[in-house]
Formats: sequence, C-alpha cells, structure tokens
Amino acid sequence: MSNKSKRRHSPVVGRRGFIQAATLAGATALTPPLAAEAVPMVPRLAPRTAEPPKLVAETTMSDVELAIRDLVIANRILAHENVVDAYGHVSMRHPLNPDHYLLSRSRSPEQIEVGDIVEYTLDGEPAGGDKRPPYLERFIHGAIYAARPDIHAVVHAHSVEVLPFSISTTKLRPVIHDGAFIGAEVPVWDIADKFGHETDLLVSNMAQGGDLARRLGGNSMALMRGHGFAAAAPSLYEVVRLAVYAPKNAHVLQAGLLMGGKIKPLSKGEITARVEGPTLKPNTAAAQRAWAYWAQRAGVADLLPPQPGK
Repeated sequence: MSNKSKRRHSPVVGRRGFIQAATLAGATALTPPLAAEAVPMVPRLAPRTAEPPKLVAETTMSDVELAIRDLVIANRILAHENVVDAYGHVSMRHPLNPDHYLLSRSRSPEQIEVGDIVEYTLDGEPAGGDKRPPYLERFIHGAIYAARPDIHAVVHAHSVEVLPFSISTTKLRPVIHDGAFIGAEVPVWDIADKFGHETDLLVSNMAQGGDLARRLGGNSMALMRGHGFAAAAPSLYEVVRLAVYAPKNAHVLQAGLLMGGKIKPLSKGEITARVEGPTLKPNTAAAQRAWAYWAQRAGVADLLPPQPGK
C-alpha cells in the first residue's frame, strides 16, 4: 500500500492548518468530540478558574480537525526528511485549550494516521482516558508547554548530525541561513547533572522534563547529552522547519571544522533578520510552498486542505 493511501500571546489555527503566530492564548474551553475518522473521543473540560471561559475567535471544530491533520503531516515530513526514525515525536498545543496538547500514541512517525492523535494534559495524562500506550518521553512536551506559554509546537528527535555537539565542548552554532532557526545559543542539557549517572538518559517523568525545559530556557533548541534534541517554536510549521534544518546546519558546521581555519557563524543580526523577517511566517506563500513540498515528498499531500479556487 502506498503512503498516499494510508493516510498559539494569541496564535488561531489557520484554515491551512498552521498554528499561526497570532493564535491560541486565552482559549480555555475544549472542542466537542471530533467527527474525523477514528479520532479518539475527548470530554469537555471545565475552564481554568483563573479566567472566564473564552473561545478563540474564528476557531471551529473543523479547524481542530485540520490541526490534527497537520500534526499527522508533520510526523510524516520529519520521518521522510530523516529527522526521526522509529523513535522521536512532534506535538502541538491544543488550539482550544492551552493546558492540553496533541501528540500521537506510541507509534513510529512514518506510520501515524489521524486516529492515532491523542489529547494530553500538561502532566502527560490522556485527557479522554485513551488506553493505548503513550510515548515514554511525552513529558518533554508537557514540561516545555508548561514553562513556555509562547510555545505551541515541540519536536524531540535523535538526529545523528547534532549528537557530537551534545558530548563535546564544541558548540552547535548557526552557520547557514536556514540554520538561523536554531538560534544563537543552543544549550546542552545533561540528565546526569541532577538525576545522576544511573538513568537510561530518557525523559520519563515531569521532574526530568521540567529540568530539560529550564535548560532550554528562552531558546529554540536544546541538545540532550548523548541522546538527541528538543526543539520548540510558536507554530507547528516553524518547529518542523527548525527540526529539518538543524541537522543540515550541524553537518555543514562539522565539515567546516574538519577543513580547519576559523568558522564564521551567523551574526545575531543575521539570525534576527532571518527568523523575524516577514517572508517566512507560517501564513506566507514561502512557508506554504515549503509545507506543501514536504507533504508531497512524504506522500501525504492528500491531507492538505484544498487550495483556493480548486
């Protein structure tokens, strides 16, 4: 069977399914159960007592369905671009409830379908009582969302290209224009610093996830010593883009180091111009072009929303 046949501050899930840079803050009511095929049923939750219930303007149930489809696309893209393999995962903050996030059940990213997406509380519990096995390291996602209200999508992966920088004093720095998305500073988190030298290096509880989130701080990416990386961004598109180009940037940096001589990384001004520039925001033609291209390569273009006029 072919791949085609398988098939949030204030950020709204756009009609193209991106979590755009003006979406979700303050949304505290949860959508009714989805009507999409095989999507797990979730209960309506009470709003947080700190503020009255309020739905994000222009966000509808169909937008949530589109968001779930985009999360499936993101998984397939990261698998096809060799960012993840049998392991690794990508999540997004729930578009109607900022205290929840969406993440697949425990399944390899290349195999994920719409019905695999589960809604979790920030402490990693399935909001709807889903009994299927979850990812062990889901705590990475919940802890980052809890620590960073500006973050709406998270990737955890084990890309070989970045691993040397997690075990060396040589810093991972942006050296190519699309490497700007990793930021000027990429800290390294060592689980042994707080949890000792007898762990399996996996983030298997909220205490470990919270420590990783503290090391990430306000950065976009943190390396995990001998393990992989965690990346965080304001939108699903932006975190996928970061995760796709971080290994490429690391590869170029390693090649440059092998050549000898002095490495010239991107300046802070160049990083800011690239990351904050208007041409690459999620709702731009350039971003949509990249998303459609990656989706096509991954065999899930059929999950994209119809183009206007078609």
